[in-house]
Amino acid sequence: MDAPVRIGILVSSDRAAAGLYEDRGGPAVEAYLGRVLVTPWTAELRVIPDDRALLAATLVELAALCPLVLTTGGTGPAPRDVTPEATADVCQRILPGFGEAMRLASLREVPTAILSRQVAGTRGSTLIVNLPGKPTSIATCLDAVFPAIPYCIDLIGGPRLETDPAVCRAFRPPG
Repeated sequence: MDAPVRIGILVSSDRAAAGLYEDRGGPAVEAYLGRVLVTPWTAELRVIPDDRALLAATLVELAALCPLVLTTGGTGPAPRDVTPEATADVCQRILPGFGEAMRLASLREVPTAILSRQVAGTRGSTLIVNLPGKPTSIATCLDAVFPAIPYCIDLIGGPRLETDPAVCRAFRPPG
């Protein structure tokens, strides 16, 4: 029997890392994956401060372990929001369509979605996707892009992820 696929969940939050705030982003990502994936998986969760160098180093660490890394937090315009920059620092290829799709979906719900700076990219055979920190926004963004995630991971040489088609119909070309 194959081991569960490890999926990285990286929370970027000064307050959560210091224990001053109960993080809700990481649990929201885990709950979403629990609903959508039928492939056995396990979370590699990290909660760290908003620090570009630390974020980049943690992304590199998780990319060595996981075919998919989902970040939450640090995507706004505030000075401490540096997750997109750290992601760009470690990715070999940026995939702009992910950010565009997430912002478009979020814009249907809130006009401030244009302030969000989520990016996505690949590092080797790992896909890294930035998500906002708010749980309802996480679900909105993942609903917008998750149908493409399993096939993207196929294309970059990662393991096959299967979704529950009643929850999320992942796209794969016929044949």
